[in-house]
Amino acid sequence: MHLDVLDLRNFYYRSPLGRAAQKVIRDQLVGLWPEAQGQTVVGYGFAVPLLRPYLAKARRVIGLMPGPQGVMAWPAGQPNVSVLCEEAMWPVPTGMVDKLVLMHGLETSEHPSAVLEEAWRVLGPGGRVVFIVPNRAGIWSRTDRTPFGYGRPYSMSQLEVQLRSHNFVPERTLSTLYQPPSPRRVWRKAARFLETAGRHMPVFAAGGVLIVEASKQVTTPSRMRLTEAVRRPLRVLEGLGAPAPEPARRPQPTSL
Repeated sequence: MHLDVLDLRNFYYRSPLGRAAQKVIRDQLVGLWPEAQGQTVVGYGFAVPLLRPYLAKARRVIGLMPGPQGVMAWPAGQPNVSVLCEEAMWPVPTGMVDKLVLMHGLETSEHPSAVLEEAWRVLGPGGRVVFIVPNRAGIWSRTDRTPFGYGRPYSMSQLEVQLRSHNFVPERTLSTLYQPPSPRRVWRKAARFLETAGRHMPVFAAGGVLIVEASKQVTTPSRMRLTEAVRRPLRVLEGLGAPAPEPARRPQPTSL
């Protein structure tokens, strides 16, 4: 089920824990994509908190928000780029997107295959997509204090299998949010240390969020090759009987 857009806004923009989580995830995204000069960047679900670094130089930034969740104007104080859309019908032309981010859009959807099909459709040649989902093994998916406690959490292998089945090729994978989902200030102060320790010692703790960067796989259309066509030439007169030979003519008698 989708969370209400007001609950998501209050978490990421009005709670200290949400602002801390936003910064950690956004820093990871910028590490994967340091720039988007002249490109089209689209976010689906509630990905707008991560798109602000691309507003200045991207050719176009669009925030798609599913109907069951609702939409809010974003960014504050600037022209709105948020759009309300259907899960299986995004108002984006095919192949237009260079960079696509999904957060709180896949795990909460009742039709994840439709969401992945739309993501594949709008992504252009050479484009990349980042999927951000709750980690099944992390503690963030085990509490409903944060948006990552709702929907279907994933393991890394489950997410990769689902992406490959929809013609995405995982390129880079990582986890983040190693700090506990607690509002206590002591944990926020230790956030940098915990993130560094978690990345270098995976057994120390399971990150609350999985991040997978993937590319679009374009399959070769199945058709008869030229060599196969030559081996099976078209026989226009196939099935017609062979012409019967003409009867032999009798010699005509000659006159004396």
